[in-house]
Parts: sequence; C-alpha cells; structure tokens
Amino acid sequence: MATSVNAHITGTVWKIEVKVGDAVSEGQTVAILESMKMEMPVESPYAGTVTAVLVKEGASVEEGAPLVELTP
Repeated sequence: MATSVNAHITGTVWKIEVKVGDAVSEGQTVAILESMKMEMPVESPYAGTVTAVLVKEGASVEEGAPLVELTP
C-alpha cells in the first residue's frame, strides 16, 4: 500500500529530488519547498520506493498536500 509524503508548509515546489522507481531511505530529501524566500527540504519519513510524483516543480502547495507516494 502506497503512502504519501506531504508538504509540511505552504509554499512553492522548488525542486523534486526523486523520480518514479527511485529507492529512498528514511530521512532522505524527496523535494524542496520554497516559502518566505527560504528553501525547506521535505524528507521521507521511512524507506521505500517512489511509486508516484504528484506535483511539478513550480507548483504552489498547501500544508499537508501530498507530494510523493512511496511503497515500503
């Protein structure tokens, strides 16, 4: 079952650090958000494989919005 990695702050998706099929480790940065002129990394809460990237670079996102889906 896939689980999403969500934005922890409202902002703009500055950079996506992973692609579908990538293996990620716990704590690895999957995306970088820009908010209030600061870059904020979004880290994976656990290890898994990226099954979907749900946003594009430059998109505006709200706090809690899903960014990436992972399967354990």
